[in-house]
Amino acid sequence: MGLKGSGLPKWFLSLSSGYNAVQLMAIMEHVYYASFGYQVTNFFAVSSRYGTPEEFKRLVDTAHGMGISVLLDVVHSHASKNVLDGINEFDGTNTCFFHDAGKGVHSLWDSRLFDYSKWEVLRFLLSDLRWFIEEYKVDGYRFDGVTSMLYHSHGIGHGFSGDYNEYFGLNTDTDSLVYMMLANHMLHSLYPDVMITIAEDVSGMPALCRPVSEGGQGFDYRLGMAIPDKWIEYLKDTRDEDWKMGDLVHTLTNRRYGERTIAYAESHDQALVGDKSLAFWLMDKEMYTHMSCLTEMTGIIDRGLALHKLIRLLTHALGGEGWLNFIGNEFGHPEWLDFPRVGNQESFHYCRRQFNLSDDELLRYKFLNNFDAAMNKADETYHWLSADPVGRASFR
Repeated sequence: MGLKGSGLPKWFLSLSSGYNAVQLMAIMEHVYYASFGYQVTNFFAVSSRYGTPEEFKRLVDTAHGMGISVLLDVVHSHASKNVLDGINEFDGTNTCFFHDAGKGVHSLWDSRLFDYSKWEVLRFLLSDLRWFIEEYKVDGYRFDGVTSMLYHSHGIGHGFSGDYNEYFGLNTDTDSLVYMMLANHMLHSLYPDVMITIAEDVSGMPALCRPVSEGGQGFDYRLGMAIPDKWIEYLKDTRDEDWKMGDLVHTLTNRRYGERTIAYAESHDQALVGDKSLAFWLMDKEMYTHMSCLTEMTGIIDRGLALHKLIRLLTHALGGEGWLNFIGNEFGHPEWLDFPRVGNQESFHYCRRQFNLSDDELLRYKFLNNFDAAMNKADETYHWLSADPVGRASFR
């Protein structure tokens, strides 16, 4: 993600379409490329595969010069189990930073779990947060795996219904909850003018996004994680004429009063290998043959372009107090991102975004891209993202 020479990363150009922040994944060093940056081995190093620390500083400075805030994905929910190049068994024991035995291992992620009751762990993680702010001047964090941190079960096999007994019982990990309160208190106290923190939580923990002074965990926003799943559910299983508007609106507006939400129509779970991008669910293989303005406008492409715009607009307008676009979705990128791995013969072929698609005036991707810019421009005029919730709005 560094700036090599004087060139700008191609994705910087999309930020001119009305975006005021960029969230960067996989910046902290990780040996296993296909982990998407979620198996961190060195919490204080920027990944060498993207460039040097000085180049990363230049990237952040360039973003700030464009009026764009820089947020990092921070993975304090677990760590790589690597011993030689990670922090596992750093002092020769199994419990230097982590819980011992089964409590210290995440059964799905095959990684180590921090023991947040230890002073040394708290110092380590809080220092990590300060390091990237003071050394690289980032503006905030999106905390990954918050649901896993909040519960002793790590949310595995747990369908949260919203009942308060699911949140305030013996399953809640109070040590990690207090760590998140401490982290947010520190960040917002030391850097009140710039700090933004976002929680990736699917459980709906009450007061997650209320100030620590009120007894909350102190995050500014939570991710509306049910929204992209709902869109994919409809595209997979439901005919257009059978879409239930009440169900869609409920999902888009179902958030805790007074707690701000980041809405998004497509997540990295759809755009990474294993699923299809939103555009590909809508238009599938015809994207390879009928996205040229010189070819016939087929019913599939016509429907796909229209629904892609509507899905984004509805999510933008109703889904929360912030809007997140996963890189490439602004112009309907046809393919997933696929990192080098055994299954694709360690190929880098799909490990990129084809920004040339939206630049080509002969391709229909430009219509989706222009709509994205117009959507953000409309919010600058009408301010629906920053508007009060319906329950507090005053009508004249």
